Amino acid sequence: MNKSLSFSQSIWVLLAVFAILFPALFWGKVEPHMPLLLSTIAAAVLLRIFGVPWKQMEEGIVKGIQSAIAPILILCLIGILIGVWMMSGTVPTILDYGIAVIRPEYFTISALFLTIIVSTVTGSSFTTVSTVGVALMGVSTALGLDPLMTAGAIISGACFGDKMSPLSDTTNFAAAVADVPLMTHVKYMTHTALPALAAAAVFFGLQGQTVQVNLDAIQDIRLALEQHFTLGLVTLIPALVVLVCSVLRKPILPTLVFGIVSGVLVAALVQGVHSPVVWMEVMQKGFVSEIPNEAVKAIVNRGGLLSMTWSLALILIALSLGGLLQSSGVFQGLFAGLIQRIKRDGGMVGLAGSSSILVNVLTGEQYLSILLPGQMFRDAFVARHMAGKRLSRTLEDCGTLVNPLIPWGVSGAFFTSTLHVSTIDYLPYVPYLWLSPIITFLYAWRRQKA
Repeated sequence: MNKSLSFSQSIWVLLAVFAILFPALFWGKVEPHMPLLLSTIAAAVLLRIFGVPWKQMEEGIVKGIQSAIAPILILCLIGILIGVWMMSGTVPTILDYGIAVIRPEYFTISALFLTIIVSTVTGSSFTTVSTVGVALMGVSTALGLDPLMTAGAIISGACFGDKMSPLSDTTNFAAAVADVPLMTHVKYMTHTALPALAAAAVFFGLQGQTVQVNLDAIQDIRLALEQHFTLGLVTLIPALVVLVCSVLRKPILPTLVFGIVSGVLVAALVQGVHSPVVWMEVMQKGFVSEIPNEAVKAIVNRGGLLSMTWSLALILIALSLGGLLQSSGVFQGLFAGLIQRIKRDGGMVGLAGSSSILVNVLTGEQYLSILLPGQMFRDAFVARHMAGKRLSRTLEDCGTLVNPLIPWGVSGAFFTSTLHVSTIDYLPYVPYLWLSPIITFLYAWRRQKA
C-alpha cells in the first residue's frame, strides 16, 4: 500500500523544492535544469525520511516520464519541421511576403490577431508558434523590431486561440475533467478571456514601433532571399497541408509528419535539393546555408532534431519531479488539508486556481495542472452546489495559460526553443497570459465579498 503524507509533511517537501528553485532561477539566473534536478533529489530525501519507500518514488518518477512521451515526440517533430520548412523555402517565402506587406508600426498588433486566427482554426498553440510564429519572428528580425515584443504578441495570440478553440485538446480536457459541456465551458471562459485580450490588444496596439527601418537593409534581405530560394505560392503547400489537417482535426503527430513530408517534396521539386543525405542532415542538425547576408543567415539557419535537446532534457527532469510528488501523495495531502479550511465559495475558486498554478510550477505539465486540481475540487464544488463551469474556467485560466510562464513548463520550454527568447525575458510581454488568472481571482474575490 502506498504511503500518504500529512498536510504538514507536504508543506515541508514543497518548501524544500521552492528553497532551491527560486533563488537559483531568479537571483542566480542559472539555467533551470540543475535547480530542478537538485529539487528532485531534495524532495526524494525528505520523502524517504517521511517513510515513503524508494520503490514507490521510483514508480512515480517513471510514470512522470511516461507522461512526457507525447510532448517529447511533438517537440522532436517540430524541430525537424522547422529545419525542413527552411530548406523547402516555406518560411523564407512567408518572410518575404511579410516584409512586403506588414507595416512596422502595426506589426505587433498584426502578429497578435494573425496568431489568434491560426490558433483558433488549428486548436494548437504549438502548431501556430512553430509555423506562423517562426515566420513572424523572422519578419521582426528583418525589420529590426523588438524580438521580445514580437514573441509576446505571438505567444499571447497563440494561447488565446488554443484556449478558446473547441478543437483544442486542453479546452476539451478541462471541460471533461469538470464534467461540463464543451460549449458551455468555452462560452463561460469569455468572461475572463475577452477582458484580458482587450487589455493585451491595447498593450500591443500602443507599441507602435518607433525604430527607423533601414529600407536599404530590407531590400538587401529580400534580394538575398530571392537569390538563394525559389519563392512563390507553391512553397506554401507544406503550411497549407498542416492547416488543412488541423482543421480536419487530424492528430498532431500525423499532421506534423505530413508537414515534414510535404516540405521535403517541395525542397526536392522546387528548391532542387534532391539528396536524401542532405534531407536527413537538415532533419538532424537543422538548415545550414552560406548566405552572405548575416541577417538572413541568422533567421533561416535553424531547426532540426538537435535544436530541441535543451527543452527535452528540461521536460524530462521537470516531469520526474512532478511524478515523484504526485505518487508520494504530496498534492493530495496538501489539497485535502486546504479544502477543509475554506468556508466561502469564492475562496474555493481561489484555492482551485492557486492549486492549479502550484501543480504547474512543481510539475511543468499543463495537463496535470488541470487533472489533479480538477479531481480534487470537483466533489467539493458539487457539495457546495457550485457550477462546474466555474471550476473548468479556473482550471483553464490557471493551468493552460500559466504553463508558458514557467521556464521548465512544457509550453514555456517549447516557446523558448522555438522562438529563441528566454521565458523569463518574455514574461512582461505576455499580458494576456497573466491577466486571465488575475481576472479569475478578482471574480472569486468579488463573489466572496458579495
